Amino acid sequence: MADPSTKAPDPMDVALGAAVRIRRRTIGISQEALAEQCGVSFQQIQKYENGANRISFSRLVQIARALKCRVVDLMDVLDGPDREITGDLDLLTRMRTPGAIELLAAYEQMAPDARTSLVGLLRAVTADPANAKSRQLA
Repeated sequence: MADPSTKAPDPMDVALGAAVRIRRRTIGISQEALAEQCGVSFQQIQKYENGANRISFSRLVQIARALKCRVVDLMDVLDGPDREITGDLDLLTRMRTPGAIELLAAYEQMAPDARTSLVGLLRAVTADPANAKSRQLA
């Protein structure tokens, strides 16, 4: 039997945790404030948001109330056709990257032409070096 401490978090737990984090940050509430409203430590909120600990249904109801939303709003990403769920889980996993939410917030404030330029720059910077050389030669 596998050691539970080395088991990776379930993608559904990660997605639900990411949805909680996104909602919390969107409304501007800290982990500490959310923890206080739910009667847990801020470390426990961190574990929920990272998918390291599963959120019980009763705790999810508390979290939703504290975040001024419905439980279904947090779980919406988990309810859809398999290919949509896979895409949503991938997106929520990416949103866990440090700075991703701040970057998205700044991106939303940019003018459309600046967004296009930024995306082009990022594609060039992150391109595979082998592909970059072939583009330079063309």
